[in-house]
Amino acid sequence: MAGSDDRQKSGLAQAYAGKRCLVTGHTGFKGAWLSLWLRDLGAQVTGYSLAEPVSEPSLFELAGIGSLVEDRRGDLRDYDRLLGTLKRARPEIIFHLAAQPIVRLSYAAPKDTFEVNVGGTVNLLEASRATDSIRAIVVITSDKCYENREWAYSYRETDHLGGHDPYSASKAAAELVCAAYRSSFFEAAGVNLATIRAGNVIGGGDWAADRIIPDFMRAVAAGETVKVRHPEATRPWQHVLDPLQGYLFLGARLLEAPGESPEPNRFTGAWNFGPAREGCRTVRELVESFTASYGSGAWLDISEHGQNEPHEAHYLALATDKARQYLGWRPEWDFPTAVERTAGWYRKWASGGNALELCRGDLARFAKQ
Repeated sequence: MAGSDDRQKSGLAQAYAGKRCLVTGHTGFKGAWLSLWLRDLGAQVTGYSLAEPVSEPSLFELAGIGSLVEDRRGDLRDYDRLLGTLKRARPEIIFHLAAQPIVRLSYAAPKDTFEVNVGGTVNLLEASRATDSIRAIVVITSDKCYENREWAYSYRETDHLGGHDPYSASKAAAELVCAAYRSSFFEAAGVNLATIRAGNVIGGGDWAADRIIPDFMRAVAAGETVKVRHPEATRPWQHVLDPLQGYLFLGARLLEAPGESPEPNRFTGAWNFGPAREGCRTVRELVESFTASYGSGAWLDISEHGQNEPHEAHYLALATDKARQYLGWRPEWDFPTAVERTAGWYRKWASGGNALELCRGDLARFAKQ
């Protein structure tokens, strides 16, 4: 299994040590992992998220991330509060993860989904224009921003954007917003803006609603059987640390001074981070592999009862040639390893393990790949 460029990995501490970083959505699953990683690289991290807990329990609370970062709370739709946070933190780089992230919820709350995912991104970019410390912005959208044609072809960064459901459409719209702000404002101001489309992530500490592994863990805790709606749907599964390493690689290049990179604009624009082809597995394969690795639990196929369920894509895969060629990034953990590390995290936590130590253990193991 080929890993990422060792020079890139070893240079992350140098790239981020002492840097002022702002992470929106820092209380979420990905945001908590990213905030911890940045903090351990020596960065000064400020987080901006809603006051309400994203889940119960939450990795942010269990691992005590709030004691490691400057913890700020507010809504992306509150422009004045967001601007005030940027003015106080004076970040050099922003990682924008905050969003309404659930496809099925977007059917129930389409207006909120568009207001947060599109309007919130506009607010962040406007506030960034008014903050002169910012040198780079990384906006995380979704692999679902592509116009999904249900083909075996892996989507490239140049493929058409689209969205059958409000969530996917909101992420495609956020991509267009970022492209317009980049060409209209940020290029002239010397601020490097990139967007990221990552695959479906798994990893220890996720308890978000309506996701396979969190649903499985809730069912195990309750002594119930987890119900699976679309067991034959295929997704690009990857451990959360793989795309996060890509975010960090890209952010480091965006932070470079113009003279440090032969082609500074090469790193702006859109990027995919997904698993190798072997990581594109069905939901059935994920659930069966996780059940075997965790050592308990059961699941039930309810697809025949889901005729009136909202539409969800059946097949989705990402091409990552661009990240491999220009960033030296490659997935570190294959599908079996990602499942094993995820199941091991939950198993150890359920047995009384310390969430922060478990996260740092995975980070240390990942760095040695």
